[in-house]
Amino acid sequence: MKQPILNPFRPGAGHPPPYLAGREEEKREFIRLLDQEPVLTNLVLTGLRGVGKTVLLETLKPLAIQKNWLWAGTDLSESAAVSEDSIAVRILADLSPLTANTLVSESEVRRVGFTATAEKQQTYLDFSFLKWLYDNTPGLTSDKLKTVLELVWTSLGADNSDIRGVVLAYDEAQNLSDQADRQQYPLSLLLDVFQSIQKKGLPFFLVLTGLPTLFPKLVEARTFTERMFHIMTLGRLAEAECRDAILKPITQHACPVRFTGAAVAEIVKYSGGYPYFIQFLCREMFDSYLQQKAGGEINPVVTVEQTIRKLDSDFFAGRWNRVTDRQRELLSVAARLPNCDDEFTVQEVVEQSRKGSEKPFSPSHVNQILAKLADNGLVYKNRHGRYVFAVPLLGGFIRRQEALEGA
Repeated sequence: MKQPILNPFRPGAGHPPPYLAGREEEKREFIRLLDQEPVLTNLVLTGLRGVGKTVLLETLKPLAIQKNWLWAGTDLSESAAVSEDSIAVRILADLSPLTANTLVSESEVRRVGFTATAEKQQTYLDFSFLKWLYDNTPGLTSDKLKTVLELVWTSLGADNSDIRGVVLAYDEAQNLSDQADRQQYPLSLLLDVFQSIQKKGLPFFLVLTGLPTLFPKLVEARTFTERMFHIMTLGRLAEAECRDAILKPITQHACPVRFTGAAVAEIVKYSGGYPYFIQFLCREMFDSYLQQKAGGEINPVVTVEQTIRKLDSDFFAGRWNRVTDRQRELLSVAARLPNCDDEFTVQEVVEQSRKGSEKPFSPSHVNQILAKLADNGLVYKNRHGRYVFAVPLLGGFIRRQEALEGA
């Protein structure tokens, strides 16, 4: 029986691609940070959606393990980041699989006042013990969490001298934020605790991954953050790296389907160098070819233009449909700026709106709408006071929509 041809491309939220193109410099920098002794600098991994942050984070995990670091962490959901207690318990839950088989010395058990039951003469660092210690430590939430982390490292280090330290890695960390109105400061708590334990020489290494709004939030919470983190901003892939991402999966999987040189050039162009879009375009074109073949087409015709229409429908349309008419007008003005895919200012949008628009925007109106769009996750304001589309290649989608409406 003839084996079906499998599509090697995998677009998706955090799905590892068949071949990770580029990012070699980022991996080397991460290894350099792992060699710190003591830990002085943590890592923020940031970039737009679709640039491959989650995939790179998963690629860094085995590098850390090879260097004898333990690795814990998960996605930071909004529910895990709403209060100081919730983020602290999240950390305990993430650490407990690493520590559950580690015995606590009798002296440490007595020091913290824990009493073993008759059935359990030995005390392990499982979640129930970590939570008991957290709940029964006097003081603020930060005091409780620091006590737990200090005991964790004391026990881990005594149990295995080969362990270099513990990496705590959190994806979607832009969900973390202080909430003064509720007197809850989970972001400040995280920063304060890690600064404190690292000053004591405890080898806990914090890795936070998130959208470009993450680092400004960290700095706003604690000014010392700028000295606490190395910022690694993921950008687009270079042309040669894009070609590798397109061609190497086909070669590695010995696929009988090949992209022509012209098709590769078009995929590179329309993907903008973003890994997710490369995977999306390649997968859709690959599937379209196979479906036409299965339908009896002798010479299937697959174009990037056809696939772009599906990308617009699947990826962009949902976001576009959530904005108001006036917000769409402003986004359309911004999309006509030559620098729309990089950074743009309020004044540039105002000036562009005066070129042929029946209802030009005032500076105050632009500020108001951009602030609302930022709340909706369509734009963000960087640290230089300029705005950037939070969705990659959004400008091209908007221009295509205008062309369709004007046709």
